Amino acid sequence: MVDIHGLRVVGPADTWVDLGGLVGRGKPVGLDDLVILGDACATRLGAVAPLRIALGRRVRPRAKRTLHEVLGLIRFGSASPMETVTRILFVRSGLPEPMLNQPVHAADGSGRLLGFGDLVWRIERRGEPPIKVIGEYQGEKFHTSREQREHDAARRRGFEDDGWTVQEIWRSDVTGDGPRRELVERMAWSLRVPVDDLHLEEVGTRFFSQHAIDQAIQRGLAR
Repeated sequence: MVDIHGLRVVGPADTWVDLGGLVGRGKPVGLDDLVILGDACATRLGAVAPLRIALGRRVRPRAKRTLHEVLGLIRFGSASPMETVTRILFVRSGLPEPMLNQPVHAADGSGRLLGFGDLVWRIERRGEPPIKVIGEYQGEKFHTSREQREHDAARRRGFEDDGWTVQEIWRSDVTGDGPRRELVERMAWSLRVPVDDLHLEEVGTRFFSQHAIDQAIQRGLAR
């Protein structure tokens, strides 16, 4: 329990465990929803460890296997639900996992801060310049005003002048399997990942855990 303005309530980590029971056939919450919530809790609590500890305290929690599967997908540092959505889309599709909301400093050794990137990849290559890519999720609520667009453009120029490739990501890029495939292929090109190495069949959102899917397959085979 934690105190919120003098009111005793269940803490974020235990709330996440409780909500695991809402994932499954005929239930209102999908697997990816639980990942989004887990990212938010981990970022608020400063680490993923409190969620792992909360789950470990339960003797027989509902949806234990689902929660363990989701726990492996949760990361600290996501600043919004859509950042989580794009991260798990990229990882499932075979792209390297990005760092989240990382400070990006100038490469000239001055230590000058260019800004923070939503999704940041810096891949070192022997004998070649590193691959430096930033994925910026542009929420329509915050990035459509003229002033914000001007700020974003200046910030993007600073990144690109320092050798970074900046890929903007909008909600329309992650709405539907077709746009998702195009987004993954675009990011793969920037990250020098061959298209043949991608798992484009994994671009869809996941509502069920792998355990639930395996059980459904076994029931179908038995019938």
